[in-house]
Amino acid sequence: MGILEEIKLSFKNGSYLTRLIYLNIGVWVIIRLIYVILFLSGAQDTPVLSWLSLPSSFDVFLTRPWTIITYMFLHFQFFHILFNILWLYWFGRIFLEYHDQRKLLSLYLIGGVAGGLVYMLAYNFLPPFQGKPSELLGASAAVIAIVIAISVYVPNHVIHLMFIGPVKIKWIAVVSIIMYIIGLGGNNAGGDFAHLGGALWGWLYMSQLVKGRNVSRGFERVLDKFFTWFKPRKKLRVEHRGEAVNIDYEYNNKKKEQQEYINQILEKIGKSGYDSLTKEEKETLFRMGNKK
Repeated sequence: MGILEEIKLSFKNGSYLTRLIYLNIGVWVIIRLIYVILFLSGAQDTPVLSWLSLPSSFDVFLTRPWTIITYMFLHFQFFHILFNILWLYWFGRIFLEYHDQRKLLSLYLIGGVAGGLVYMLAYNFLPPFQGKPSELLGASAAVIAIVIAISVYVPNHVIHLMFIGPVKIKWIAVVSIIMYIIGLGGNNAGGDFAHLGGALWGWLYMSQLVKGRNVSRGFERVLDKFFTWFKPRKKLRVEHRGEAVNIDYEYNNKKKEQQEYINQILEKIGKSGYDSLTKEEKETLFRMGNKK
């Protein structure tokens, strides 16, 4: 398999965490390529980011309502996406050790929306920011929702930080919140308001979940319905010859064995991730994917 086929298969069979990471990276690559093309063509004005970033003005937002979603997948600077992807990967993996991937996706999306709303409210109602138009981009609010949520659920889970050593994730959450509050008086106040909005949703979501109340259950059902629209429907073909149906038992047995093998591979992905597969298993998934 080539690199593109490997990426395609990894995206198709990966978890929602893998897909979120690929989507963020893919959007970043496309945006940077667009800017290179526009720059080389001599274009002076490149409004691509503005059309996808979340505006602070409610009036502007009403003309670009899609930005409440697109902004949380949008990055421009390399280190901005690098740190967001690393945090998403580290804490997303911890989250998936205890919860399913539907909860991870809904937490990411609603956390991003919550961060965006807090950002717009702050810039429209707090005196220091009124009359100062701004735009928000980046996955930070969505990611910090995951960080805070899993820190509430397993506060004593230990991770190892370079140059520091073992640290309980509750202290990472506490330090992050303190830094965001301090940052409200700095140059990235809008981003820090969004961080706090995402953190608030992460805390609210998990504090209710541990009590047995999933406050995003309705949203998760909407996501399930949305994704079923894009799943291909399998067609069953039966040939009749007179009164009898021609059934090839040998063929069916072979198909059954193949399906059992595929199920074993998928179960392995669910437990250990796509990267744990052998080369033969990856090629088998690739072949089966092309037959569909």
